[in-house]
Formats: sequence, structure tokens, C-alpha cells
Amino acid sequence: MKQTNGIIVKGIGGFYYVKTADGTIECKARGKFRKERVLPCVGDHVTLLYQDDKGSIDEILPRTNQLVRPPVANVDRLVMVMAVTAPAPDFTMIDKLLVTAESKEIEVAICINKTDLDDGEKTTQFRRLYENAGYQVFEVSAKNREGIDQVCDFLKDKITAFAGNSGVGKSSILKLICRRELETGSISQKTERGRHTTRHVELLELPFGGFVLDTPGFSSIELEGVRADELRLLFPEMSKVEGECRFRGCRHVAEPGCKVIQRVQEGIIAESRYQNYKNLITELDKIKEWQLK
Repeated sequence: MKQTNGIIVKGIGGFYYVKTADGTIECKARGKFRKERVLPCVGDHVTLLYQDDKGSIDEILPRTNQLVRPPVANVDRLVMVMAVTAPAPDFTMIDKLLVTAESKEIEVAICINKTDLDDGEKTTQFRRLYENAGYQVFEVSAKNREGIDQVCDFLKDKITAFAGNSGVGKSSILKLICRRELETGSISQKTERGRHTTRHVELLELPFGGFVLDTPGFSSIELEGVRADELRLLFPEMSKVEGECRFRGCRHVAEPGCKVIQRVQEGIIAESRYQNYKNLITELDKIKEWQLK
């Protein structure tokens, strides 16, 4: 048996496919992980023992971060894909996902797809919304192959997760980036929701360096381990004024002398983002401390 290190690029039915210097090796996880209640997941850096193209995962190296849904580890960056239309953006879902990424210290960029379906007005509106919040924004038309080079520069030599509702064009963008055929979905005319085309989480190697995670389409997402009293730090446009409010630990909801409320009133912070913040803090206030552990 030989020993080597690698990265898990796919996991299906208890089998893990690990990319190593000697190729991709099909592995099972050792029983000790089950006893320790630790499961390998896509993105894990592991040590394995193998012979020919079969092996077993012997050790999971320390993770920089981990997401529960989808189950991935060591994500450097997140590309949040939204469509100008068909389907219309779900801003609540987007902001929940952005908060989750911020809590895991994952760098985020927003990718506005299907710009070919817009006269420019909505695209500009969405760009300003997220640029003002502090995020990098890409304008893309997968149909016309526009804006893809900028996205590639962002992905180079990193492990990046692609996320967003089904039908926004994640698979179409990834096909252009990875230069390979991927299954793409159509939009249901009745619901304007995309049909799921990605059935498992998989790391796709990029021809210019790095990996991307094509994750199953999100219809819902829950905040993972985020506490109500730290939410204000996970909205970049609010964390900029941390400590400037009249009261220490201001929650930016109804306190007098609140700089965030002042900035919302002045149009510096978007009303829609602020409303989502208030909705999320109300949601998190209902979660008990033991549920976060």
C-alpha cells in the first residue's frame, strides 16, 4: 500500500473520489471517522492509503471552514449567481447566503446573469445594490458569452462555490468556465423556477488553475451557527460603522443615535438590505443558544 495526500472532488454513496498526484483514486472512509462522528466531504484535504486506483481515507487534514448545506469544506470564495429575470431574484435567500459566507470568512462576489434580457436598468440597480454593500459584482450573459473572463480571473487558483436558485444559469456559466459540457436546466413556465440539474456536490478542476463547486440549486437556506448579536458584523455596509452608534452593542433596530439607521435614511445603506437584516435578526432571536452548538 502507498500513502499520499489529495483533495476529495466527489462523494457518492459512501465512495469518495480523491484527486492526487497519481490520478483520481476511489476511496472508502475508515471506520474511525464514523466513531468520531466526522464525515469526509468534498473539498477536504486528506491522507489516504491506496493500491492501484482503490484506497481508504486515513486522515482528514484541518479544515479552514465547513458548510453544512451543501456539505463542502475549505471554500475560499463564493460566487452568488442571480438572474436579472426568469427567475426574478430572491433577495432574502441571497442575503442569507451572503451572511453565511461572511460568517465562514469566505470572500464573495455577485454574478448578475442574463443581462441580455435587460435594457440595463435592472442590471444597474442590482449592481449598485451589492457594490454599495461592499461586494464585487460581475455582469454576465452566458448566452452571449459576455463577462466570463472577469469571473475566471476571480476563480484562478482558488476553491470557489457557485450558488444561487435553480434556473439562474449556474451550469451554463460553469460550462463556459470549465470548457466542458454540463447538464443545464430549463425554466418552468408555470413557476418561473429552474429545474434542478445538479444532483450531487462535485469539485470541477479549472483549466487555468483552481476548482469550482457546482452545488445543487437552493430553494431555501438556513443560517448556520450565526448568533443574533453578531449579525450586524456580517453585513459589510453596517460593520463599517461599528462603534460609531450612541450605545455600545447597538443592534441597529430602533435605538436612538444609531448610525446605521441614519445611513438608511440618507440612502447610503439600501432599504431592502436593511429590511432583510431586521427580518433575520428577528428570526435569530427565536433560536436558543443550545441550538447553535
